[in-house]
Amino acid sequence: MSTLIRPTDTLTRDALTVLQPGFVGTSAPDWLLRRIGEGLASVGLFGRNIASPAQLAALTAQLRAERDDVLVAIDEEGGDVTRLEVRSGSSFPGNHALGAVDDTALTRDVAAELGRRLAACGVNLNWAPSADVNSNPDNPVIGVRSFGADPLLVARHTAAYVEGLQSAGVAACTKHFPGHGDTAVDSHHDVPRIGVDPEVLRARDLAPFRAAIAAGTRAVMSAHILVPSLDPEYPATLSHRILTGVLREELGYDGLIVTDGMEMQAISATYGIERGSALAIAAGADAICVGGGLADDETVLRLRDALVGAVHRGELSEERLADAAARVRALAHWTSVSGVADRSGGAPDTEIGLVAARRALTVTRGNSYDAALTEAPYVAAFTPMANIAVGDETPWGVAAELERLLPGTETGSFTGPDAGALALAEAGERRVVAVVRDAHRHVWMAEALNTLLASRPDTVVVEMGVPQSHPQGSLHIATHGAARVCGLAAAEVITGR
Repeated sequence: MSTLIRPTDTLTRDALTVLQPGFVGTSAPDWLLRRIGEGLASVGLFGRNIASPAQLAALTAQLRAERDDVLVAIDEEGGDVTRLEVRSGSSFPGNHALGAVDDTALTRDVAAELGRRLAACGVNLNWAPSADVNSNPDNPVIGVRSFGADPLLVARHTAAYVEGLQSAGVAACTKHFPGHGDTAVDSHHDVPRIGVDPEVLRARDLAPFRAAIAAGTRAVMSAHILVPSLDPEYPATLSHRILTGVLREELGYDGLIVTDGMEMQAISATYGIERGSALAIAAGADAICVGGGLADDETVLRLRDALVGAVHRGELSEERLADAAARVRALAHWTSVSGVADRSGGAPDTEIGLVAARRALTVTRGNSYDAALTEAPYVAAFTPMANIAVGDETPWGVAAELERLLPGTETGSFTGPDAGALALAEAGERRVVAVVRDAHRHVWMAEALNTLLASRPDTVVVEMGVPQSHPQGSLHIATHGAARVCGLAAAEVITGR
């Protein structure tokens, strides 16, 4: 490790530069503006920061008044994970729906329109797309956030998404390296482990990242997962073997490496965010994402001082921190040169999300199917616990769209072992539309659906998760995601519109 040779204020500025913090509120607090003036180069936005496109544009303008090349990042995957439309549901289907259509031109167009909307609001870094190969159907955190289980399909759509997003001047951040698809644990809660041979990992999980790098992705996000065949000690975010050895040296990637949220339990409950941040930068990461749960000045100062302290103690080389800060500034320069104006070369396509959602539907009509619904039904939503990445703020289902098309539609949400019987009791004589999400992962949900269908075989079933279970009901619709437009597309089929 090198000794400290530069002025302390330069070292402190570099430590601030590599942080990507969040904050609370719909306008920038004074402490955040002050830190930007001191060298902070990135800010992360979440649903709590967004009320409307106009408000968001005003917020990003406020940030740029302090620093014109500040990176404004957001977790806007579309589909189930949306921050722009956190209270209404997304106007874009997510990755799994796009993978089900398997039209890379469509994926590129959807990502370009999403990028155009972000750019119009002043957002220039998107923590998307998810390049995870959903090889484990029991995965609790990826699921419909993945394009699918086929590595080649995921690779071509990841590349198309990167190209589309960046055509609008918004940097893509391909995630979660080296692949979060083969996990049965959510890294928000614990450290997932992927126990496959390096050959399997390279052929399956790394293929989409190779494609993203070839497509020019400006950033890659690391995963807090343990891959013993690559590094038996450290999770990927903290692993020099994985971030530097595999991503930099083997795959030849030279862009920005961003960590997943450091306050996630996989890091905070094992290493702590201060030590974890220093280890991540030493391993090869360039930017520390924090702010989903910890979103205050104290957190920024703790991490800044932890990085400076790690340099003084010889645990983190000054050159590595300077290199990380330089990569952050390089991306900030790219976005400022690209601009936040629309660069997609065409008029806005406000319907592209709905077009994609309609194409993504898989519709199966059973023996008891007679005709489209013309009278208001009862919608029974069998609701699993939302994972943290998706959150529980965003509405999902088909009830709102059916109510618009068939006034008088009523709905109820059910969970647990008595869900089926309770739904039957509430529905009465009305036709039932049962809405499920990953029914294959929830025993209670599958049993509730069986109870409902045993008494009411004319039930319409809408699966809004990964469609692993056999189609059931008089009409079965797999939407491949729970975005608002997916619900609208399903409602159109149910009502014959």
